[in-house]
Amino acid sequence: MLASGVVRVRPVEAGDAAAWACLRRALWPDDGAQHEREIKEFLEAPRRTPLQVFVAVDSDGSMLGFAELSIRNYAEDCETDRVAYLEGWYVVPGARRTGIGRTLVDAAEEWGRSQGCVEFASDAAIDNEDSAAAHRALNFTETAQIRCFRKDL
Repeated sequence: MLASGVVRVRPVEAGDAAAWACLRRALWPDDGAQHEREIKEFLEAPRRTPLQVFVAVDSDGSMLGFAELSIRNYAEDCETDRVAYLEGWYVVPGARRTGIGRTLVDAAEEWGRSQGCVEFASDAAIDNEDSAAAHRALNFTETAQIRCFRKDL
């Protein structure tokens, strides 16, 4: 449950690093120490992906969620070559279904427009039905389901 009813969405700050890393580990548990390295790189030289990060914090300063954004030159079924992209989106379980996710995406969309983008895209793991439902609730249209492959050369 929320500590209070007041939630503010703002750009991430250096003092948010530990809380942001904790939420990233909840979203991407297999990425290990990569989180701290990427957060440090972002805070020291914010010119890599993500390009922007918004966090949702309550009146006590507790971080309840985040949205990480980039601009991609290609996104599945998009028509332009400058697409605002929701790279990561997470809200703590006790704060879900309260509008925090929507508020983060609203901030992300506004950021995308400010960057000259006219399309906004995202993805989710093929078996993540909760994420798919959250995207649909925010008027995203599902365009494709794919499996990706890689190999070392």
